[in-house]
Amino acid sequence: MTASQTRANRTYDEIAVGDEATIRRVCTARDMIVFAHASGNYNPVHLPQANRGDETQIVAPSMWVGSLFSAVLGNLLPGFGTLYLGQTLKFHDRAHVGDPLSVRVTVVDKRPDNVVVLSCIVVRDPDEDGRGETLICEGLAEVVAPTEKVEVGGSVLPDLLVESHRHFEALLRACEGLPPLPTAVVAPEEESALAGALMAADHGLIAPILIGEAVRMAEVAAGMGRSLDGFEVIDVPDHLAAAAKAVELANKGQAKALMKGHLHTDILLGQVTKRDGGLRTGRRISHVFVMDVPGLDHLLLISDSAINIAPDLDAKVDITQNAIDVGRALGLGQPRVGVLSAVETVNPKIPSTLDAAILSKMAERGQITGGIVDGPLAMDNAIDIHAAETKGITSLVAGRAEVLIVPNLESGNMLAKELAFVAHAESAGLVLGAKVPLMVTSRADNDKARLVSCAVALLYQHWTATGTSRLDEEAGAAAKAQAEAATPPRQAAQ
Repeated sequence: MTASQTRANRTYDEIAVGDEATIRRVCTARDMIVFAHASGNYNPVHLPQANRGDETQIVAPSMWVGSLFSAVLGNLLPGFGTLYLGQTLKFHDRAHVGDPLSVRVTVVDKRPDNVVVLSCIVVRDPDEDGRGETLICEGLAEVVAPTEKVEVGGSVLPDLLVESHRHFEALLRACEGLPPLPTAVVAPEEESALAGALMAADHGLIAPILIGEAVRMAEVAAGMGRSLDGFEVIDVPDHLAAAAKAVELANKGQAKALMKGHLHTDILLGQVTKRDGGLRTGRRISHVFVMDVPGLDHLLLISDSAINIAPDLDAKVDITQNAIDVGRALGLGQPRVGVLSAVETVNPKIPSTLDAAILSKMAERGQITGGIVDGPLAMDNAIDIHAAETKGITSLVAGRAEVLIVPNLESGNMLAKELAFVAHAESAGLVLGAKVPLMVTSRADNDKARLVSCAVALLYQHWTATGTSRLDEEAGAAAKAQAEAATPPRQAAQ
């Protein structure tokens, strides 16, 4: 019920046998999470984490289905003021996430003391394949109907945000079956740095080449209860030499990615960007945050928040292209890119609006490829469709941005950390523009951030090698399997 709607109840005297009311809703994974919290029922068959990402296999709890009757009884018939006396339930089928459901009540009897008896059913609505209604649940409700007329207008509940990070789980699943990425781990001489590399190896994401002071790395591993036996270890005396060795391995093709350990980022990037023997390409190096934000139905990429302090237009072209490439590797198809500024109109006094407008036009002319780019956009109308509509912005990106290009490092870093620490987003990241991707994680990053950063690097390497996203491949295979399962077998020849 929206803020502009007003709804009235039906009093006992107004109700007649045969009166009917129906609501329709789609069963969602979010419903299952909320119900688990409210009921304390953590049966894994009802929860997304146990279904390997195929939400259509999630079985709705029977009592969740039964609880839908209260929405009709309490809101429509009889409506506000109704009190339950009893409810019978019989289940004929199971509801699953994604099912469109109709919940219908019909008055079958009126009794003394304002008691009303209603027949209740939940059905799965007809589908596109011609299958008709399927009865899920039926029963009888006995309620005390209201005797006073009540009208209620506007929403009566605050919005509810379910904090989950299903997009990162999908990235990790997509890596299953891919060969681990040979990765030069530079100076993992501290517990969190070494633990991140070993955890990624345990998950089959990387094949680490540990470069640093061998004795120190072995001591750190022993303190963690681990051994470095079976891992390639290259003993070098200092951080500069470790970074140089990692770059050398990448140039020889022995390492397909670099991972920052316990050393200053400047030391690693200094070796990566050096003119002779570095990993330079024709593109500017930039960082891309990959964020799983609760409440968003897609990944959110933010660039550049860690490398280029005050990028000029030429740098922003490469920053935008790098971010688009990551989005494509992570299954965003043709990523929608919003170039941010403080306002959504071009203002010569705000240089970032000029850059945004130019980047948008360059994408239209094919100078930036693979994504749909629009700007300038303010943060609100970049990611919120209602904000974009309110301001009259007509765009394929406004309100739907999957990639955000920030004006400078300060704004990007603040935006990413606000999402992480205020909106409870999880983050990973990758540095692109060199011959191999770099995983440059912060000491404040948790194990999940390090693990998913390795997954992003592996998926990016797969995309550059094959030209296809692993997530798109999996989605195509799942769709094909579903279509084959839905196709009836051919009749045997007579």
